[in-house]
Amino acid sequence: MGLGFDKVAISKASCFPEHEALKSWLAHGLHGSMDYMERGASKRMNPKEVMPEAKSVITCALNYNTDHPYSVDCKDSGRGWIARYAWGDDYHEVMSPMLQHFVEKIHHLVPGTICKVYVDTGPVMERVFAKNSGMGWMGKNTCIIDKKLGSWLFLGVIFTNLELKEDPIVPDHCGKCTACIDACPTQAITEPYKIDARKCISYLTIEHRGEIAPELADKMGSHLFGCDICQDVCPWNRKAPATALEAFQPRDGFFNPSLKKFEERVEKEYPTGFKHSPLKRAKREGLLRNIKIVRRNASTG
Repeated sequence: MGLGFDKVAISKASCFPEHEALKSWLAHGLHGSMDYMERGASKRMNPKEVMPEAKSVITCALNYNTDHPYSVDCKDSGRGWIARYAWGDDYHEVMSPMLQHFVEKIHHLVPGTICKVYVDTGPVMERVFAKNSGMGWMGKNTCIIDKKLGSWLFLGVIFTNLELKEDPIVPDHCGKCTACIDACPTQAITEPYKIDARKCISYLTIEHRGEIAPELADKMGSHLFGCDICQDVCPWNRKAPATALEAFQPRDGFFNPSLKKFEERVEKEYPTGFKHSPLKRAKREGLLRNIKIVRRNASTG
C-alpha cells in the first residue's frame, strides 16, 4: 500500500503477561515521577478499556537509525550527546499522519471499520503489542529488536474492530548476552527485562524535574538529552540499516553538539528554535540543568 513503514505486524487486542508486569513495576515505584503511568495504569493493562470493540492491534515500525557514529564512539569532552531519536523531527508528528493514512486505506477497503491510533500518545504499551505480534522480541534493555532492523524503531499502533490473523511471535535471541546491562553507567537495568526508571539517564535528562542526585549526575557523562548506550552496544545493531527519511536526519547542531554552542542555542532560541523537536520535552530549565552537569563531568573526568 506504500505506507512507508519498515515493518507491520498484527496481534490480538488481548491482555499479555507484559501488561500484568506493569502492575508490579508501578507498585515498586520504578516509574519515578512519571505519575501519568499510574493514572492510566488500568487502561495500559487492558486494551479493552482503551477500545471495547478492539479485536486486533496493528503495530507499525519506523526505522530512525542514521549512518552517524554511536555515542560510545564519541568521546570529545567539549561536546555533549543527544539521543539519536531526538536529532530530527518529533516522531509523534511524523508517524501520526502515516498511521492516519493507513486508517484511511482500511476504511476504503472495509467501510465502517472502527480504528484508534496511538504513537506514545495515550495509555497504550506499544512495545507489548509489538512483541506479541512478532514485530521483534523484547531485549534485556526492554527495547524491541528485529534481526534485520535492530532496535532503532519508533512504534505506533492501530486498534481496530477487524478480526485479523495475528503474526507468529518471534523467539528471544538475546541468549546469554548482557552487553546492555553491563554497559549501563547507572545500573538502571536492574535485571534482564526490567528497568528502574529512577536510575535511567533517559528518564533523568528528560522526564525528571528539578535537581538530579549527585551520585547519578556524576554517571551521566556527556548526556544532554536521553541515552543510547544500551542500544549502541547491542550486537543486533551492528549492521542496523540507516533510514533515508529526511525527518530523522540530524538538525544542524544536534549531533554531538559543542557544549558552548548548544548552551547558547538553548538560552537564546528556546522554544522557537526547537520547534517540532523532541528536545522540548525537557523544557528550557531541564536542558540548562543537563548542560551544567555535562560541563562538570567533563571538567572532572
